[in-house]
Amino acid sequence: MRKRVRFGLLGLLALVGGGTAPAGSRPARNIDAAVEAAMTRTGARGVAVALIDNGEVVSVRTYGARNAAGEPLTPETIMYGASLTKAVFGYLVTQLAAEKKLDLDRPIALMLPQPIPAYGNIDAYGAWGDLAGDDRWKQVTPRHALNHSTGFANFSSLEPDGKLRFHFDPGSRYAYSGEGISLLQFGLERGLGLSVEEELQRRFFRPLGMTRTSLIWQDGFGKNLADGWDESGKVEPHDDRSRVRAAGSMDTTISDLARMAAAMVRGYGLPEKWRAEFSRGTQIITSKTQFPTLENEAPAGERTRAKAALGVIAFTGPQGPGWLKGGHNDVTANTLVCLQRGRRCVLVLGNDVRIEKAFPALVRAALGETGVPYRWEYGPESNGS
Repeated sequence: MRKRVRFGLLGLLALVGGGTAPAGSRPARNIDAAVEAAMTRTGARGVAVALIDNGEVVSVRTYGARNAAGEPLTPETIMYGASLTKAVFGYLVTQLAAEKKLDLDRPIALMLPQPIPAYGNIDAYGAWGDLAGDDRWKQVTPRHALNHSTGFANFSSLEPDGKLRFHFDPGSRYAYSGEGISLLQFGLERGLGLSVEEELQRRFFRPLGMTRTSLIWQDGFGKNLADGWDESGKVEPHDDRSRVRAAGSMDTTISDLARMAAAMVRGYGLPEKWRAEFSRGTQIITSKTQFPTLENEAPAGERTRAKAALGVIAFTGPQGPGWLKGGHNDVTANTLVCLQRGRRCVLVLGNDVRIEKAFPALVRAALGETGVPYRWEYGPESNGS
């Protein structure tokens, strides 16, 4: 049922509990028992877990099946990255800012030769024409997009009339928005002339050996592919994404994405100042929970202390500062949690959405008590901190 990849003696010692665990953490050997208990409790059919210590991948393990035929999930199985794509995109934008190719606090509109509404509704990006008549499009910056404070709903398709609109002034509050990420992608590609896919491949995926990761479908992916299970236990085929969408089109493997997570937590390719900037929380969060994205304000005394950073959520817990990002659709549940102290992370990719209920327990087994704001992330039923 379980496949393992171990990375050298240090990784083996970490897995079997050799040495002393960092303060507040449990030995990483607990992860097998924690995953197996989680799968039994939730009914989840497949999950993959990677552990990172001192900025290096020390363990990759896979459990269960990749499809209804019962073929095993392996470290090289293509899985859906979902909104973990946003964290990777945020890291790319941070590197571009460090190179002065863009200013995080300069409006996206100034990257473009035409006013944003003049581009009309572009199926591959967004319904920018809907913004005509509301000049707040002039204010939206890359930072607003990455810390989800553009003022847009998650997607315009969720609006009663299907039209894109502002619900609040950019930068004034947090509300998760894939539309904001798409607008920033539009600015990079149409304004700066960059290809998000090629920049990710050139800067990160190829140098890190991530040969099975892309934001657009690759023909070779179909040979070892994960389907997914929904809340009812119904299997759904993997969706072959034909467009690069920085908000969530990444296909990857647990082995590949673990390399990216390790690079991110150690600050790969960033000067020291910008390593800190990537995960520096700048946007206060006033919502009770992350979803629904609007009409969800919490009383002042009940708000999370976590803040939005550049594609991730920054928090501080008993082991000091850290950051996290989740990914979700009807048949996918992913989480990445990293702690700055010890440059330690756990990455969980689930091809069964039911495993999401066990994330607090899995993260705790891997890293100890972290202070991840699970009640805000998933609601009170998450039984998290």
